Parts: sequence; structure tokens; C-alpha cells
Amino acid sequence: MKNPWKLTSLVLASVLVACIGRGAVVERAGAENQPRMQQALGELREAAAALENADRDKGGHRAKALQLTRSAIAEVEDGIRFDNRH
Repeated sequence: MKNPWKLTSLVLASVLVACIGRGAVVERAGAENQPRMQQALGELREAAAALENADRDKGGHRAKALQLTRSAIAEVEDGIRFDNRH
């Protein structure tokens, strides 16, 4: 294993971004731009791409992190859609 902290840091950063993005939903004014949610979405997509390109020998942890990151992407997208409708 080259650097186990690299993957862990990436996953924790993704979770933090998702949490920050969820906080951005508090204020709403119609179908707004939602720059923080869009930023979180972009960063999560970058994290997913990095995980996809990472070495595969991680004992299943890379795959689980990728699954959770994709789930976070879907949640942010759902949050954006919800905010635009309400």
C-alpha cells in the first residue's frame, strides 16, 4: 500500500464538501444558481474521478469510497432539484 492516508483524506474531504453543500440549501430564492451546491457537486465529481483512477489494490476500500462518493453526488443533485422546485 503506497499511501493509505491519501485515500482516507480524499474520502473525508468529499464527505466534508457534501456536508457543506447541504448547509447551502438553507437559504433559497426560487430556482437560484446555488453556487455552493454546484461547487460541492464539482468537487465530488473530481473526487470520484480520482478514485476511479486510483490503484485498485485497497482491500475494497477504494471501491466503497467510490460508491459513497457517487451516492453523495446523487444526494447533492437531488438537493439542487428539490431546492429548484420548492
